[in-house]
Amino acid sequence: MEFIVIAVIIVFVLSYNHHIDMHKFIGDTEPYFRILMEDDYVFLLRLRYGDDIDVEKMFGMRVRNGLIATAAMLFILMSQASFLNVLFSVIVGFIVFKLPYQQLKGFYKANLHTINQMLPYYLKSLEILVQHYTVPVALNRSIETAPEIFRSGLREMIAKIEAGDSSVDPYMDFAKEYPVRDSMRMMRLLYRLGLGSQENKQEQLMMFARSVSQLQNKAREQKYKERLEKMENKTMAMLMTTGGGILLLMLFSMTMMMNL
Repeated sequence: MEFIVIAVIIVFVLSYNHHIDMHKFIGDTEPYFRILMEDDYVFLLRLRYGDDIDVEKMFGMRVRNGLIATAAMLFILMSQASFLNVLFSVIVGFIVFKLPYQQLKGFYKANLHTINQMLPYYLKSLEILVQHYTVPVALNRSIETAPEIFRSGLREMIAKIEAGDSSVDPYMDFAKEYPVRDSMRMMRLLYRLGLGSQENKQEQLMMFARSVSQLQNKAREQKYKERLEKMENKTMAMLMTTGGGILLLMLFSMTMMMNL
């Protein structure tokens, strides 16, 4: 145990005196931490910061912060060197490593409501494109006009389709990435629309259009309901504030009268 503490101190001193390059060390060890990268990390990162984000750099920062936190805890606890303290230091480093991912997950969950409102309007624009093109071509053409939040998932879905996956899986993967109201059902309808022949395409397109319209109506109703609840909450807060103010004023007046 003492050897570990001494090694940490030596590494810190050498790094401080610029005898070793910690950035290079972290860069060299980063590939070994790839096994810790979450399956949806790239998707969440691009969803939060856009497609231009440097995934390698962001993951490298997570690895660096985790290693620094572990080394810092070992240094702090070196006077009480034990296996439990080393384990505690590693756990702290792992928590620091995981924290940015949890923040991305939190951002994603917080935006599910926005996704739920946007999806029907995106599907409406897709419905218009499908009238003139095949489903894969329509999906590809829809990327530029799609809400920013959908673009990463759309590119992944199109890449799978173009790679030769003719199953429903690419559509279902997209629905799982955006698990909002009726997303699974709408993606299945879109898949069937892509499989349909020209003879029954119009019938399937009408079914898809009806489903999109129903989804839009639900989104409008939800939006109206939320606006109404917001107005009711504001009205209630105003009444409570006004009532409380009047009550305090009456109590103050009664107190003044009693003192007289």
